[in-house]
Amino acid sequence: MHHYFGSKDQLFLAAIDAPENPAELLPEVLAGGPDALGEGIVRMLLGVWDGPARPAALALVRSAVGSEWTAKLLREFLVTQILRRVVGTLGLPPAEREARGALAASQLMGLVMARYVLKVEPLASATPESLVAAIGPTVQRYLTGEVELPLR
Repeated sequence: MHHYFGSKDQLFLAAIDAPENPAELLPEVLAGGPDALGEGIVRMLLGVWDGPARPAALALVRSAVGSEWTAKLLREFLVTQILRRVVGTLGLPPAEREARGALAASQLMGLVMARYVLKVEPLASATPESLVAAIGPTVQRYLTGEVELPLR
């Protein structure tokens, strides 16, 4: 495994044919500090989806809708490779980290589905910065704000 992929994370990214490596993108998201995580993560998401990785990412999401196995891979990718790393910087108890990450994931996947899969207007043609301004604060509230958490 190490010879061909370098690490378990690299193997995972290859297995799901990930369009981008989050480890390379997250430092920019985290650089803004805790108060800028919502905008940073929405900006990162749109940067990936509006870039050359869109066809691979779109294929992955469409496949996940019809396949539980692919859905599990996508879920693991989103949770372990992105959200867990972002929420882990906030120093929260484990149950709260999980709940906040899930709420943020719901917003991010909703944006992906509405903008790129269903092409709901005006989201589909909006500028990335207008979406960062509109959706970033909601993601931020899910990550650090006052919100009723769906705890187990």
